[in-house]
Amino acid sequence: MFTSSLYLAALLATVVASFTTRSCGRKISMLIGGAAFCVGSLLNCFAQTIWMLIVGRILLCFSIGFANQSVPLYLSEVAAYNYRGGLNMMFQLSITIGILFANGINYSVSFIKGGWGWRLSLGLAIVPTLVFVIGSLFLDDTPNSLIERGDLQKAKERLLKIWGVDNVDEEFNDLVAASEESKKIKDPWTNLLKRKYRPQLVFAILIPFFQQFTRMNVFMYYRIISPSLVCCYSRLTFVIL
Repeated sequence: MFTSSLYLAALLATVVASFTTRSCGRKISMLIGGAAFCVGSLLNCFAQTIWMLIVGRILLCFSIGFANQSVPLYLSEVAAYNYRGGLNMMFQLSITIGILFANGINYSVSFIKGGWGWRLSLGLAIVPTLVFVIGSLFLDDTPNSLIERGDLQKAKERLLKIWGVDNVDEEFNDLVAASEESKKIKDPWTNLLKRKYRPQLVFAILIPFFQQFTRMNVFMYYRIISPSLVCCYSRLTFVIL
């Protein structure tokens, strides 16, 4: 149940985060995700019952849904067109590096005597989260988001700040036109099935499918975590690393 709660929370978070990111802005969505992750980390670290662990886990996964929804979108909207792909790849690379460090920490704390190492492992998740939350506080919302919500003047000021030039009329008018055009689309899901979008749709389905088909998540999520089997746990974590 502890592991499966991740997927239940992710299902709900996908719907809620999408609405929040669109209606309240990317920055608010990132802050909500960061706050939920902080609370979830503390609950898991100081958990006294299995239900505290499950609630903490749900909050963690809820926050991941918000971050995955807002951060790549934020990067795409503020980066220059020739850097967008690279920055979004860095987002995915950072997640992978984080998983590597997390498994390294799990391996290290598995040797702690007294059976409390898992609390340290879960609690340390709050460290990068605080960096994420504090960093988000200093960010402005994207021009695209401001235009979607009708704040055109602030969107133009934000665009001037991003580009660092005196005139952004052309870029601003392009964003406004794109926003107006997107509002005319009545059924975006049907558009995905059109022939011209079929290659992108196929790759969007097959890439995560084969990622899961490697069965890596089985090793990462369903490891032996009993303190009485710490030797087996350490060896399994080392194999994953």
